Amino acid sequence: MLLDDDVYERLVEESVRRHGTARALSKVLNELLRDSIGGRAELMRLLYSDKVAEIAPEDLEELRRELSKRFVER
Repeated sequence: MLLDDDVYERLVEESVRRHGTARALSKVLNELLRDSIGGRAELMRLLYSDKVAEIAPEDLEELRRELSKRFVER
């Protein structure tokens, strides 16, 4: 497998950051792929699963406004 130079450099940087050495590239790559694949699978499961709660559109809008207000205040 050949990696683009920029991808390889990022993997080396991440390997050094996580494990203190550039020799852990395979470990970092496996971790990143697992996170990516697992995260995507979990997202798809959540999107297509039966919903356990219902919320009225006006309640959702009120919640959205409140969260936006809190975000701006910080």
